[in-house]
Amino acid sequence: MSTPASVTPPASAPTPTGEDETWLTTDRVFMGLLVVAFPAAVASHFFFPGVWTFVLCAIALIPLARLMGEATEVIAHKLGSGLGGLMNASFGNAAELIIALAALRSGHADVVKASITGAILGNILLVLGASILVGGIKFNTQKFNTTAAMSGLSIMFLALTALAIPDLFHAVRGPAADAVIFPMSVAISVILLIVYALSLLFALKTHAHLYAGEDHGTPEELPTWSTKKATIVLLAATLGVVIVAEFLVHAIEAAIATFGFTHTFVGVIIIAIIGNAAEHSTAIIMALKNKMDLAFNIAFESSKQIALFVAPVLVLVSIPLGQNLTLEFSHMEVIGMAVGTAAATLIALDGESNWLEGVMLLGVYAILGVTFFFIP
Repeated sequence: MSTPASVTPPASAPTPTGEDETWLTTDRVFMGLLVVAFPAAVASHFFFPGVWTFVLCAIALIPLARLMGEATEVIAHKLGSGLGGLMNASFGNAAELIIALAALRSGHADVVKASITGAILGNILLVLGASILVGGIKFNTQKFNTTAAMSGLSIMFLALTALAIPDLFHAVRGPAADAVIFPMSVAISVILLIVYALSLLFALKTHAHLYAGEDHGTPEELPTWSTKKATIVLLAATLGVVIVAEFLVHAIEAAIATFGFTHTFVGVIIIAIIGNAAEHSTAIIMALKNKMDLAFNIAFESSKQIALFVAPVLVLVSIPLGQNLTLEFSHMEVIGMAVGTAAATLIALDGESNWLEGVMLLGVYAILGVTFFFIP
């Protein structure tokens, strides 16, 4: 007779407390940043142009990039694995592409190249390193799909080769290479875009089973938006990124003069961190949920997309803009990308990670950051 009495305590009783305890979510933090920083950045551009515009635009870009990412995820989830995966691949680094286009139109080719280097290093060292560190603090050891991780890194090796060859060619040929660097960059860009398309075919069609466990479009991880709302959010966030990126680029020189940064440091570290903020927060959340396949996939796929899609597109788009952007990076940028790819490969070899490996990746990123700070 005592059994019914023992069943009566309602299971829903703790729910309100749990909700109260978690009211400060990452989404609310990002929305708070957007509500404050976006109007302040616009006002600063028109009334107080200069370094504060740069700072406020940098802050505003972080939640805008996250909104773009979330809206893309929602639409991709509703479209299904094929079209959805294609959309994710196409819009995954849209914020970085928009910022780079704004800088390219303003003639900041050095900042554009540095931002490409920084986006690659930021993903495979900073984003992945922070994810492994945070996840490793919560879980002693975390496992991931080695085949999928190494597949992403093998593509990165190809991308690194493509980005290193123009610099090596110029070093070997000297001034005689000047006339052919741009045509060579255009040809390499076309090859990279073809390889990128084939890598999508591999991931979404022929070997989709390797990535089958990597769908993070579960109800608890995605906003409960309709397709219409997600589309409106995506368009609005994209417009916001276009506006803020334009203001940011106009304020670059003021920031450089005030803080003593170089164009290289602004591109490699500051703009790259701003553009990677959305991926950074998502990868860390996945690591805290012990979904290291996803954390690795976010870091590697984003780096691959920058190298195989964003960089070639910028080279081709530079032709009608009259800027003639090449794939010739500085010696230090090439070395930095090589070191970053090698470090990530070492971590991915055994299929498991711990917090010390995260510290190692972050240490490599910090060393490269200090080096780029002192490059004139």
